[in-house]
Amino acid sequence: MFDRIVKLLTEPAPPEDRDGLQIAVAVLLIEAARMDSRFDDAERRVIERLLAQKFQLSPEQTQELMRKAVETDERSNQLYPFTRRAVERMDAAQRIGLIEMLWEVAYADGVLDPEEDALLRRIAGLIYVSDVDRAAARLRVTERLAAAKKAGPWDRS
Repeated sequence: MFDRIVKLLTEPAPPEDRDGLQIAVAVLLIEAARMDSRFDDAERRVIERLLAQKFQLSPEQTQELMRKAVETDERSNQLYPFTRRAVERMDAAQRIGLIEMLWEVAYADGVLDPEEDALLRRIAGLIYVSDVDRAAARLRVTERLAAAKKAGPWDRS
């Protein structure tokens, strides 16, 4: 019995659990991109980069995840299933990291739309990220973006 419990705790998550979390995160990022009624190439590139980094995906895997997430997002009119998956599968620090990812998408086009801001506030509440942590995540993202802009394209890694 003890061996079975240890095995359950130490085995990697089944692929459908990982896929479910990946799709949930991707859908939330796509929702943030679509809040201002535009889903442009800059936002798509940011989402693809964030997903590839977060989940260590190849370009092909990233494209497939994006395809699945766009289809899923188009069929859904709720955030709850996706935020619930984030709460179930991510610890508090990871959920704050998700909010940072969302801020990056919101700022991808250079302008924070009021609907994007409202969506991030809503998602933060649904995934139990405090207003203080949400604001701190926003500040970290805006500072990174400002530093990258100041550094110029030749200094970015």
